[in-house]
Amino acid sequence: MTTQRCVGGIVFDADGRLLLIRRGHEPSAGLWSLPGGRVEPGETDAEAVVRELHEETGLTVRPTGLAGTVTRGRYEIHDYTCTVVTGRLHPGDDADDARWVDTVELTALERAGLLTDGLTETLRQWDVAPRC
Repeated sequence: MTTQRCVGGIVFDADGRLLLIRRGHEPSAGLWSLPGGRVEPGETDAEAVVRELHEETGLTVRPTGLAGTVTRGRYEIHDYTCTVVTGRLHPGDDADDARWVDTVELTALERAGLLTDGLTETLRQWDVAPRC
């Protein structure tokens, strides 16, 4: 099985809430996750993160560093911390919804089974869970 290189963005607002999107398509349709997607041929990870986050959230971001990498099935996902440069949050592309979540909201989504597999555990391991 060939892996598909993907990227995700870990973005916080001024209050320390984490940006999540609800996936509109497979894989994991209907579940909340970090915004992101496939790296296109000839594209760097940084270019892909900027493009994907803009398409899915309406925000323009600047990647600041690699938080970590996970493999989910055939997807090798490189998640980058990012800061918002400009834009207004709204779902787009394959995102049904987009919102900022705090620790309480993230825990509630996890308990309800509405997060992508392993998301909360990975965020905690990388020390990038919501800060409020």
